[in-house]
Amino acid sequence: LVVLFILLLFQGDTLTVLQAPEFVSFQKGDWPVSGEKIPDLVALTMGFSVQEDLSWPGLQAGPLFQRPRANVLVVVRGVDSLALPQSVASYPLENPVPFTLDSVAETVHSLFAEDTPVVLQLAPSEERLYMLGKANAVFEDLPVTLQQIRARLSQDGSVLASLPLNSLSRNAEADLLFLSEVQVLHDITALLQRHRHLAKDHSPDLYSLELSGLEELSRLYGRDSAQYRDATAILASVLQKFGEDVYGLYGNSAVVEVVTVKTFEAPLTRKSRSILESKQISNPGSPYNLAYKYNFQYAVVFNIVLWLMIALALAVIATAYNLWNMDPGYDSIIYRMTNQKIRMD
Repeated sequence: LVVLFILLLFQGDTLTVLQAPEFVSFQKGDWPVSGEKIPDLVALTMGFSVQEDLSWPGLQAGPLFQRPRANVLVVVRGVDSLALPQSVASYPLENPVPFTLDSVAETVHSLFAEDTPVVLQLAPSEERLYMLGKANAVFEDLPVTLQQIRARLSQDGSVLASLPLNSLSRNAEADLLFLSEVQVLHDITALLQRHRHLAKDHSPDLYSLELSGLEELSRLYGRDSAQYRDATAILASVLQKFGEDVYGLYGNSAVVEVVTVKTFEAPLTRKSRSILESKQISNPGSPYNLAYKYNFQYAVVFNIVLWLMIALALAVIATAYNLWNMDPGYDSIIYRMTNQKIRMD
């Protein structure tokens, strides 16, 4: 099954699930979820384990042998809410701190390295692009920089020919940033339609998109402006269609989630240094006194090896004890079936 996790749409401080297959069970309710737990939530919906248990009743455990084949997370900054026509469920968002899906991407790449799954993380406003696996070949022509996207807007088949711009201008900087993000969503679905084999392999795909065009429009025009209202309506319809298209491309076995958050809170961190800090480098390969990279599967592998060795040791001891105390004349079928008389020629 192909599961596209079409990511939770954060409307303001809200998490909204646009699409989800039947075996990924989201329960309707007003259960708040913390922003820093979003990567763990994405990992659990894809069938991966997490370091800390997520005690959140909004997601129930699904079948053991079914997992999403794709996860698409869309983060929309600078908007309180989006009028989405259809959704599976929505939840309030607490502590909206910045987060990334790097840990989930590493898990996907390490577990399915031979299948080269699609891993795509994109932020057009920051010109940030990260690709792994088959994404390097499929999305290599995807416009990333603002200059490339603006050139794409002037080509045939751009969204400018089909969108009702209304108060939005084709010449304003902030307007072009917003329209370029809409163009990227359109190009991603177009590339997936052209490469449908990506939705038929056995490795899960991961998509993470961050859109900040609405944030720039609100900063320039204000939230009560016509430009902001028109852009909000356009983005809501585009995201709804984007979710439906991706969900259909993955055979109705995908989860689509979009995050809309007004503004990210700066995480509270406390930095300190001990006066007893050792100068010994724990990782000789690193000149910065960094510890070895911890693999969260270490505990699982350790327990498997430990209890397997204990079971084998007990089996050897029991076998040796029984052989040592065995009566060959009574217990052994070998001696009972052997002729006791020595035949002489």
